[in-house]
Parts: sequence; C-alpha cells; structure tokens
Amino acid sequence: MRRAIVTGGASGLGAATAERLRADGVEVVTVDRAEGGDEVVDITDAAAVAALAERVGDIDIVINSAGIVGPNMPLLDTEPDAWRRTFEVNVLGTVAMMQAFVPGMVERGWGRVVNFASMAGKDGNPNLSVYSATKAAVIALTKSAGKELATTGVIVNAIAPAVIATPMNDSTAPEVLAHITSLIPMKRVGEAREVAELVAWLASDKVSFSTGAVYDISGGRATY
Repeated sequence: MRRAIVTGGASGLGAATAERLRADGVEVVTVDRAEGGDEVVDITDAAAVAALAERVGDIDIVINSAGIVGPNMPLLDTEPDAWRRTFEVNVLGTVAMMQAFVPGMVERGWGRVVNFASMAGKDGNPNLSVYSATKAAVIALTKSAGKELATTGVIVNAIAPAVIATPMNDSTAPEVLAHITSLIPMKRVGEAREVAELVAWLASDKVSFSTGAVYDISGGRATY
C-alpha cells in the first residue's frame, strides 16, 4: 500500500485530496498547523518537519497543498513581514517537506510529489503580488526539482488552479475574487473535488513520463 502525506489536509483542497487518495487505497497522513489534521505541525519549522518525518516513517507521495493568501493590497502598500510570512508558508514549507521526505523516496526508487501552485503564479493577480510571487516560486522550484530527480523514479509536478471554492478564499477581498473569477471562460469557480482528481492522477503510477511540469486546472483561463 502506498503512503501519502498531505499538508493543509484539515480542510479545503488538502482535505479533498486526502479523501480522493484514500478512495484509491492510499494510506494518508494529513498535516496542518491547526487542529483537524492527523499531525499538527508548522511546516515553516524545518526541525518540526524533520521530526514529523521520523514519526510517520516511509512516505511515497507528498502533496504540498498548504498555503496562505497573504495581503490583499497594492504592491506599494505591502510590508516586508507579510512577504516573509507568505513565502515561509507557501515556499519554504514546501521545501521543508521535500527535503524531509524525498530522500527516502529516492532510496526506494519510487515517489510522487505534487506541489500546489496557482494561476496567479503564471499571470499575476492585481492586489495579490505577494501570493502571486510565492506561487511563481513554487512553479520554478517544481521545474528545478523535476530535472534534478528525473532519473531517480521520483516524479515532481505542480498544479496551477484558478479560483477554487475553498475556505482559503474566504479571506480574499470580494473585488479581487470577482476580478479573478471573471477571467475564467467557464464563468464559474472550480470545485475541490475536481482538483483532487487531477492530484490523484499525478500521484499515481499512471504518470511516468512527466516531471517538472505544471498542470493547469483553470476553467479555460490558462493561456500558456
């Protein structure tokens, strides 16, 4: 039986992904900084993540879905602390999880990593410069890691959703949410279960010749 770990797994896309992987017979450990996950861990604390890896043992699949939106404001009004905090969660948390769990995958010769980026990381959303920059970093991180691990049996890919109906978007300013939803040709937001289907495929044996790639799930918004 494959074993997976899902960050941000207590709610939203993480919870939907965990449920979908379990339906495929995968044993799933959910991680969240709030109560509700199987493990309560701050993924920005590399030492805590390393201790998590010691506790849970071998993991075959890492799903990095934890993330925060950060400030909803013009770039010129943002403060350095907001940049640091958002990068710590969205980028350094992803790095910490990969550094903790990927070495074991390499030793065993099989592994899957799926990182959650965003359409914001490709297009840049107005008044979400911090979030957009972090998700662009996740895309570049995924491409680099995919190349580094290409001959190890460990596949690293990212997904780039457009707006998805999750609690995370509850903190997005209404005018920002309306703008980014208006960019979707399907004229609706996505559902968590739709994203979970894509993640489950990327985490499976069905994907064997794709790594360092970014898979859009955007209702037609993506242009490249």
